[in-house]
Amino acid sequence: MLDPQKFRWSTTLLAAAAGLTLTGCGDTAPAASPPRVETAFALPGDRVYPEGIALDERTGDIYVGSFADGTIYRATPGTPRAEVFLPAGTDGRRTANGLRVDPAGRLWVIDSTTGVTVYDLTARTLLARFDVTGPADRFLNDIALTPDGTAYLTDSRRSIVYRITADALTHAMSTGGHGELTESFDLTPSLEPHDPGAYTLNGIVADPTGSYLLTVDSTGGDLYRIDLTTTTISKVALDGGDLTLGDGLDLHAGTLRVAHNTENTLTRWELSPDGTTATRTGRHHDDTLATPTTLVRGPETTLVVASQFDKGGPLGPGSPTTPFRVSAVSGF
Repeated sequence: MLDPQKFRWSTTLLAAAAGLTLTGCGDTAPAASPPRVETAFALPGDRVYPEGIALDERTGDIYVGSFADGTIYRATPGTPRAEVFLPAGTDGRRTANGLRVDPAGRLWVIDSTTGVTVYDLTARTLLARFDVTGPADRFLNDIALTPDGTAYLTDSRRSIVYRITADALTHAMSTGGHGELTESFDLTPSLEPHDPGAYTLNGIVADPTGSYLLTVDSTGGDLYRIDLTTTTISKVALDGGDLTLGDGLDLHAGTLRVAHNTENTLTRWELSPDGTTATRTGRHHDDTLATPTTLVRGPETTLVVASQFDKGGPLGPGSPTTPFRVSAVSGF
């Protein structure tokens, strides 16, 4: 369990005006205390375009990946500026998307073009690498870890969820550090019709018991439940809205938080105990979120990656505001 004393982020660098109201499903009255968006910490570099974020629950350290060149940054609690933890190009990594830290102190880093690498956080050394096979187009996006040590990864181009079991990781680490990603679930038949070039599966999370996964279709706006016992794939019944442009997901104590990237919006959903329905209980739009790609919930705030992808990055021309940053959203 995370120690709140280890996770107190500075929010004094760059206060941002919190935009609209927080509303519950069917309730148009403004909340008594609207969410506040402030800077948690800055990222060094003028072309960072951050994408993924991960919390090390043992220490409170936060890891952020650069989509532009694959640099991994680390921010320790209370520091106003992150440091470079793994330089660009480390182990051939060209980009960094989804990140996760597992209970054993290993950092999982997705390279959207190739696969996922696993690092020992203490030694900063590569433990294993798993690659996608075949010539088909791919865009590996996000990762979820279940309590048994299995990793699940989304592919936004193939609408596939890959799996790496704990045994597969152990085997790779003991035999040269290399493995191949195994296709576990194909959601193509379940998704709403979309253009051939559309990006589909994006954020993914696992419930605390490891019974099921939730993954969002950014194009269709739907949330899908993958039952890990029966392998059944079903659409979650959404009450109060949809998940169009849904990117990163965070599941904490039955509450699902979603970053809607180019909408500059966060939504909050209460899940039923079995994860088959979700009711929207909050929505917050604020342009200072700066195209949020993902988020992670701490005991006091929600940390949100301000990617600025639409400011000279992969989603549009222009110039970003520097320094790049991770935002702290309180009251959401």
